[in-house]
Amino acid sequence: MKLISTHMCKENDCGYHGSLFGGTMLSWLDEAAVSFACQTCETPRMVTVSMDKVEFLKPVRAGQIIKIYGELVSFGRTSCILDIEARRHSTYNLSEKVVCRTKMKFVRLDGDGEAVPITSYVKEKHKNESIENKDR
Repeated sequence: MKLISTHMCKENDCGYHGSLFGGTMLSWLDEAAVSFACQTCETPRMVTVSMDKVEFLKPVRAGQIIKIYGELVSFGRTSCILDIEARRHSTYNLSEKVVCRTKMKFVRLDGDGEAVPITSYVKEKHKNESIENKDR
């Protein structure tokens, strides 16, 4: 997986129980993932279509660093699917623990907001990176 974003959890990001709001994490995941999708598909016009089941595995507290990683799963005709994972990074021992994970789907749009195909050049360029191709 590639590092695609880093965030510092601040006190304003936390709720009553002292841990990061789930909605804030979802926002971080979406922003990082759509940026990664745009870079992967070589277009600034990608939108989030779906987010699979989101697993919140460990709490995040104020002062902790969150690193978000992404990996291409597959391409469709007009879409790509990414595995997205957030990890809590320890500055003390450089370890990382997964705190959240999901799969996200993005679609490429034209100027009118209609879905358009992802170029064959892009698909060919990334064919050895996708998880589906690694399993073959």
